[in-house]
Amino acid sequence: MVVSDTESFIGALRAQSQSYHSRHPFHVKMNEGRLNRRQIQGWVANRFYYQKNIPRKDAAILSNCPDREVRRRWIQRILDHDGTAEGEGGIEAWLCLGEAVGLTREEVWDERHVVPGVRFAVDAYVNFARTRPWVEAVASSLTELFAPDLMAERLRAFERLYTWIDPDGLAYFRARLTQAPRDSEHALEVVIEHCRTPDEQARAVAALSFKNDVLWSMLDAIERAYSSSTREEDA
Repeated sequence: MVVSDTESFIGALRAQSQSYHSRHPFHVKMNEGRLNRRQIQGWVANRFYYQKNIPRKDAAILSNCPDREVRRRWIQRILDHDGTAEGEGGIEAWLCLGEAVGLTREEVWDERHVVPGVRFAVDAYVNFARTRPWVEAVASSLTELFAPDLMAERLRAFERLYTWIDPDGLAYFRARLTQAPRDSEHALEVVIEHCRTPDEQARAVAALSFKNDVLWSMLDAIERAYSSSTREEDA
């Protein structure tokens, strides 16, 4: 792939939205209210493995990044997820989501429900951030460009179609409505500044495509693991 200018480069990055996991059949069913309790629980428990690894991914980017100004802003991502005190942060909010859908904190935290395909995909993403050039790792995070719309749709679906879920457990999605645009704006600035040549831009787009594959593969694995569930299991 060859990208010749900044406008085309941004267009190529945004075009990756066509492969975003919002289009995955499992997500479509979720947002249409067609998943049962066990499937929602399975998704929450498996997605937590991704959530708890986000700070490790971001720490890997920080460790490889020589730019102090980038590091000063990027570290906020770790604080958002880990929190600065007990009971704060995105990881804690996801544990509360687990409780809201009927899981215990212990079974979410100890990964007993995590299926191999999810573990493999998430570990591959963390390894990518550790081993690839830091700008490519930043580019891979740009799925956040597409996240606010998905978060808003998911929040509406959970509030309207899954009324058995305690609404207090949806705080993670509400927080990301503002955090994701802020984070993606910074990441896009960094990628535009540091990816000037066609080769650099192509590698950035490829990194974002890889991240889309990670998210899609996670849902593939979750869908297979919980495909035997039926709506009757809601009872």
